[in-house]
Amino acid sequence: MKYPETPDGRYFVAKGRLWRKTDPGITKSAREEAVSRLMAARRAVGQANDDDERVRARAKVDAAKRDLGERGPVWWSDGKPDETRKAPWNSSYAEWWETLDEATREAGIG
Repeated sequence: MKYPETPDGRYFVAKGRLWRKTDPGITKSAREEAVSRLMAARRAVGQANDDDERVRARAKVDAAKRDLGERGPVWWSDGKPDETRKAPWNSSYAEWWETLDEATREAGIG
């Protein structure tokens, strides 16, 4: 089962937390390029031989996630704050969360 997504399309829920989704306004080519850099950077984190390499690789992960809109300034314009890493039941999405069936909520927690 895929992760539950908030009705406004801003977040998905995994491991009991809200995670910001990719900015739907970026072009397909920009998204593909950033995802490619993100995957390479994640591999580099796992293959790092020392702390310096790990720090550099994590900085590249962060840069790619910012380019995707998953970190940094929010990509929506209605003034609502970023709720990344909040538990959905302790956020502005609490009412939505309660409407989900148990299997869907479990997919977002497990």
